[in-house]
Amino acid sequence: MELLHQLIDFVLHLDKHLGEILQQYGTLTYVILFLIIFVETGLVVMPFLPGDSLLFATGALAASTGALNIWFLIILLFTAALLGDNLNYFIGNFIGPKVFSRDYRLLKKEHLLRTQKFFEKYGGKAIIIARFIPIVRTFAPFVAGVGTMVYSRFILYCITGGLAWVVGFLLVGFFFGNLPIVKQNFPLVILLIIFISVLPPVIEFIRSKYGKAQEKA
Repeated sequence: MELLHQLIDFVLHLDKHLGEILQQYGTLTYVILFLIIFVETGLVVMPFLPGDSLLFATGALAASTGALNIWFLIILLFTAALLGDNLNYFIGNFIGPKVFSRDYRLLKKEHLLRTQKFFEKYGGKAIIIARFIPIVRTFAPFVAGVGTMVYSRFILYCITGGLAWVVGFLLVGFFFGNLPIVKQNFPLVILLIIFISVLPPVIEFIRSKYGKAQEKA
């Protein structure tokens, strides 16, 4: 419970925590940010890291302090996202379809099946769309590997989605994160980003349940 409380506090006050990290570790902050993005996208058992809000807050910090170079951040964190996706893909490709047969301690069959349905609906574009949906973005490359999506097709969608995600959130944070109204209401802005990010799967879940209810009726 204490760990959950700390995670929530970290996410809601990313601006303060990132500022503390920058003060304490200096240029090593680049390494820390790289690892967080890489782990969120590269390890299928770590889907709950705050990727969207972290990128937004990092862009805002780069603008307000000047201690972080926004263009280097774009290259660095895009590389982290790309490498993470590739690691996830090849792990899924190595394990294969047997992963759908049962629940694992750190890998829920329910999440995998939900991501598989996401693929069935959107095809290869799911890799791009998933980039903007927490949890799904961690499972998408893994499921693509399990389903043996051709790598040349996967990497094209991976590059497109990763670039749009990293550049989009970093630059929005850079240009708007330090507006007085945003700085004064930063926790609310982070909650809004999280809400918008999780809205698509929530709507899809409701539509699915509503559709099943109508079929039974």
